[in-house]
Amino acid sequence: MAPNEQARQHHDELFPGHVSTLSVTDPELIEYFDNFAFDEVLHYGTLDTRTRLMVQLAALIGMQGISEYRVMLGAALTVGVTPVEVKEIVYQAVPYAGMGKVFDFLHATNEILTARGVELPLEGQSTTTPETRMERGLATQKEIVGADAVDAMYAAAPDDTAHIQRYLSGNCFGDHYTRRGLDLRTRELLTFAMLIAMGGCEPQVKGHVAANRNVGNDRQTLLSAATQLLPFIGYPRTLNAIRLIDEVMPAAGNDSDKE
Repeated sequence: MAPNEQARQHHDELFPGHVSTLSVTDPELIEYFDNFAFDEVLHYGTLDTRTRLMVQLAALIGMQGISEYRVMLGAALTVGVTPVEVKEIVYQAVPYAGMGKVFDFLHATNEILTARGVELPLEGQSTTTPETRMERGLATQKEIVGADAVDAMYAAAPDDTAHIQRYLSGNCFGDHYTRRGLDLRTRELLTFAMLIAMGGCEPQVKGHVAANRNVGNDRQTLLSAATQLLPFIGYPRTLNAIRLIDEVMPAAGNDSDKE
């Protein structure tokens, strides 16, 4: 019993020369999983291999799958995801998953990069200073979320929580989204992947579906990402994500506004 030929080829491209110990101890499960994750779901969607691997890394951070993250990070580096891109994926996770969850992934990333001969630290990617982060962050936030929506959030915030809105602008957007290494479309797609993998973030997922639309990621792109994440995050969280995509970006011919 073994994965099919197409699944073996895709697996070998990502993990050249690697033989899974689980294929020995759990051959039936690995046959099902490899045929699904490395063949069947790859027939759906528009993501190229590099983007697919980056989205999967982001989701594994969100769901705390550190062992699988180590494996998939090796695959990502093999197919050409750069060390800078890898680090930016991890950094992008901090404002969403929190350092408490990202800490171990940062160390794992450093260990794997070092083992591959990458000298750390990498060249800095920050584009802001303590003096400019708020202004730049607010501008970037309005570009992604929409100026009217951001202004409304500030206006609606009670005095005792207004500081959170400022933190979002200065820290989440000013410190992170303004960095080089990944463009805004990729950062928003990664954020979507992290949030759907975390679970329990449905209001934020819905907001970032709209944000993805604003930066140019269409319904097909988000459905492609959700589909490629399915083998790793499971059906409940994938179906929740699809429901929110449907609410914000209905399928053609299924717009609830139409009579």
